[in-house]
Amino acid sequence: MDLLHSQLAALQQKLSFVATDPIDWKFYVQAFSWGVTLFESYLLLRQYPLYSKTSPPEVLADHFDAEAFTKSQNYGKDKAKFSLITGLLKQALDSAMLHYGLYAFAWDMGGRTIAYFGYGSEYEILQSLAFAIVLFVISSIPSIPLSAYQTFVLEEMHGFNKTTPMLFITDLVKSWAIGFVIGMPFLAAFLYVFGWAGDRFVPWLMAFLLAFQIIMVIIYPTVIQPLFNKLSPLKEGELRTRTESLATKLKFPLKHLYEIDGSKRSSHSNAYFFGLPWSKHIVIFDTLIKESKPEEVEAVLAHELGHWYHMHPTKLLCVSQVHIFTILAMFPAFLHAPQFLRAFDFSAAVSAHPPTIVAFLLFQMILSPLEAVIGIALNFLSRQFEWEADRFACEIEERLSAPEMKDMGERLSRALITLHVKNLSTLWVDWLYSAYHHSHPTLTERLKALQAYQSKRDGAAKKEL
Repeated sequence: MDLLHSQLAALQQKLSFVATDPIDWKFYVQAFSWGVTLFESYLLLRQYPLYSKTSPPEVLADHFDAEAFTKSQNYGKDKAKFSLITGLLKQALDSAMLHYGLYAFAWDMGGRTIAYFGYGSEYEILQSLAFAIVLFVISSIPSIPLSAYQTFVLEEMHGFNKTTPMLFITDLVKSWAIGFVIGMPFLAAFLYVFGWAGDRFVPWLMAFLLAFQIIMVIIYPTVIQPLFNKLSPLKEGELRTRTESLATKLKFPLKHLYEIDGSKRSSHSNAYFFGLPWSKHIVIFDTLIKESKPEEVEAVLAHELGHWYHMHPTKLLCVSQVHIFTILAMFPAFLHAPQFLRAFDFSAAVSAHPPTIVAFLLFQMILSPLEAVIGIALNFLSRQFEWEADRFACEIEERLSAPEMKDMGERLSRALITLHVKNLSTLWVDWLYSAYHHSHPTLTERLKALQAYQSKRDGAAKKEL
């Protein structure tokens, strides 16, 4: 542990310029946040002309009729226009909040709020909670009409919306309530660990964040998800039999098999698993069950279980811990730099003893360009995992010595095509846009890879004969 802290201290020495050099941090944040937004707008402009193509990629030509392809193109075009406008609008609002010192205003408002109840500035955690609430209200108000437009205009126009105005409002209230009930204690504990551990907070805070992630894995399906969707045991029948048999053969620790009423809000479909290493739950959208045959849903689940088999969630968790460690390791240099907060219009009195939550929030803004690059790297890693899970599904016959699963790759291909048709997913995708935004390979890429896996297996089988 002493070695770790000595290395962290050496890093802080290298970052000492944060507290000494006259840097216009507000200008830096404005410039780079606008740079990221304009780059994302550029990517949308690269992607947008592809929505004018009149026919699907050659590998998909036999699977998409003219009507389905036209609907997909129109949906993609409308989403791109919405994303472009909202991205620029949100950045303009964030930029205005920075320019006019709204973060300093929110901190002062938090202080006045707790002062009304008889508490002073020495109660930093309490003032931080009030600050977070004020900032949440200020930033949330503009997002509500945009979310309503997306739900009741954009999604409605293309036949996906199933959300009623009352459901939209109740979902919003529930989300805010959950954010308050979970977010406020989390933030208070987060700040307490900072204060308790002092300059040696990094390992302690990482342990706290990891514990919180594990707790959320436990309470999300049992407490949070039922507030929004109904999880019902999957009915007896062919799909349940296939799923339980697949899980048993792979020794997947399946505890519950659920059907979720995704159609309550949208026509989009999916399937996923979650849980602790010794107790897993599989959730299948009712829309997926309705739109696909049992053997095709089984292929989708074979892909999902491929993620489990290759320990992809665990690997991503490890990567995220390295990411979090890097951020926390650099943070003290900004926490102990009064002029850092002064650059964002905080008073000399507040800047002399920077509040942890304020310094951390502004530090996150400094990292925005780096986070964009890290996002591309994580997308690349995620796509490798998706291909590996696809290959797992194709090779499941050999792994389980199950001849009845010989066509699993073909079934997965059909299921993916059905999902893309029903979800009106984009078929023509610019490579740079995809690298930045997509954690999954495109449908064209996945079908080509599945065909290559199948051809390789068939070739190997012929050699054996």
